[in-house]
Amino acid sequence: MSSINYDLTKIKAFIFDVDGVLSTDCIPLSTDGEPMRMINIKDGYAIHQANSLGYGIAIITGGDTQAIYKRFEKLGVKHIYMKSRIKVNDFNDYLEKTGYKLDEIVYIGDDIPDYPVMKLVGLPVAPADAASEIKSIAKYISHKRGGEGVARDVIEQVLKAQHNWMNTEAFGW
Repeated sequence: MSSINYDLTKIKAFIFDVDGVLSTDCIPLSTDGEPMRMINIKDGYAIHQANSLGYGIAIITGGDTQAIYKRFEKLGVKHIYMKSRIKVNDFNDYLEKTGYKLDEIVYIGDDIPDYPVMKLVGLPVAPADAASEIKSIAKYISHKRGGEGVARDVIEQVLKAQHNWMNTEAFGW
């Protein structure tokens, strides 16, 4: 039984911010000033499973490191938008390229740059530690904090609602 108050059978695509969603909101810096992120392995597994089952997956982030790109490319994500200053522009590009309808999309964001996109999608989601403005428009606030399994929480609930969780055709890496 899902704790998300939305018709999860409609969902066909997941879009994620990175910092504060797929990684924690505290980021160590390398000696050359490059942000270094830790990514939750269970989030990665869920993203990989959703992708292998044919769900649309996209990353829209203001970040710009090769590590982000390589990680999500290895998980099979085809739509990775880096250095996104106005996320709704990249979101519109994704819609144009994929043809998804707004009510078919989950967007998980945690801070003000995510707000415009979250106002558009069918299922806007926030991690437990998201900014209050984001929580105020989220239809679901995960019990998980950013970087601590929020993507897994949402993907698992959607896939279970659609009878795709633990699907033997997509089981494993």
